[in-house]
Amino acid sequence: MTNPTRISAAALAIAAPLFSGAVQATNGYFVEGVGPKSQAMAGVGIALPQDALAAANNPAGTALVGNGLDVGLTLFSPDRSARIRGNLAGADGDYDGNKKSAFLIPEVGYTRELSPQWSYGVAVYGNGGMNTGYRNNPFAAFGSSGDAGVDLSQLFITPSVAYRPTPEHAFGIAATFAAQRFEARGLQAFDNPFVSASAGNVTNQGHDTSYGWGVKLGWIGRVHEDLSLGLSWSSRIEAGDFERYEGLFADGGGFDIPESYGAGLSWDASPQLTLAADWQKILYSEIGSVGNSLSLLFEGQPLGASGGPGFGWEDVAVTKLGAAYRVSNTLTLRGGVSHAEQPIPAEEAFINILAPGVIEDHVSIGADWKTGLGEFSASYAYAFEETVEGQNSIPMAFGGGEAELTMKQDILRFGWSRNF
Repeated sequence: MTNPTRISAAALAIAAPLFSGAVQATNGYFVEGVGPKSQAMAGVGIALPQDALAAANNPAGTALVGNGLDVGLTLFSPDRSARIRGNLAGADGDYDGNKKSAFLIPEVGYTRELSPQWSYGVAVYGNGGMNTGYRNNPFAAFGSSGDAGVDLSQLFITPSVAYRPTPEHAFGIAATFAAQRFEARGLQAFDNPFVSASAGNVTNQGHDTSYGWGVKLGWIGRVHEDLSLGLSWSSRIEAGDFERYEGLFADGGGFDIPESYGAGLSWDASPQLTLAADWQKILYSEIGSVGNSLSLLFEGQPLGASGGPGFGWEDVAVTKLGAAYRVSNTLTLRGGVSHAEQPIPAEEAFINILAPGVIEDHVSIGADWKTGLGEFSASYAYAFEETVEGQNSIPMAFGGGEAELTMKQDILRFGWSRNF
């Protein structure tokens, strides 16, 4: 391994007990916001860096937050379920996917000014994930056994460097080292030579890991006395294959992390009130194992094959609106709302029983309190219940009928920061 890969592997090993099974506050399976201040404002941060985790949203923010250390912890509770109706193979039923219903997700950021122009930092955080656990296996009627589900978690380590040529503008670049962990269970119905290109490498192989790296670029500029704009781009992360699941994911176990980009603005409406907005695009469809349709299976492309079937996810555009109101020198109140496009088409509902990332709308609130021991932050976000009802979603080879996916989420986040 290269040294960066060793760092990612070590970090994942240390954090695995907390990150295992982390289903993040999701836009698709990407986290909505990094850090309690961003989360309290529905995840805005492209033009409004607020702490040492700013590089997760825009590496240019590293130049604008000073010297600091931020530590955060999220308590995340998703509620996911599925329903099957009209299936001739006998799979009809209501299925609860909450074998594990609460997760702890840590994050930490550090920034340092080298000079008035140059700053550096590092952010360690969960980029996203997906977890389901069905004690009553939705695929039992097709030959599966035991509990069913998947467990995906992604840990990002993002060292950044930022340059501030003038007080009004900052540019940033970051390298993102990604560590992924995945397990699938209870999918024996798909683990045979008629369905998979690598039977025996579809399910119940324990956790597998993969590593990769990508690049982030960003700019933040104060274009008016009270108005800042920002741009951010994250490259596709070419990750290693999940070799234990090369018969499940397209391209022999491939699971790269998609490219994303966005724009933001921040407006100081008054000395006390700041309003901010972000727009983000996540290109899920470009990753074969995520974006390819399950229908390819019935066109002669088995699971795991080059260009083979996936989960059928579409690209997602996310709009975020947030506000921060400074009540006093020690207390700031925050709030926000966000909306994401639906990544899962109705015709892909069957396979997405495993990954029901159907959330569209979030609302969040939070507060920061400055003390002699540092600044303490807390936020709460609620992801409204969303349902995708299948349309021609279960192939006749599996008895036909329709699958229905439902999810809602509660997210409680705490943070501590210290400037020095």
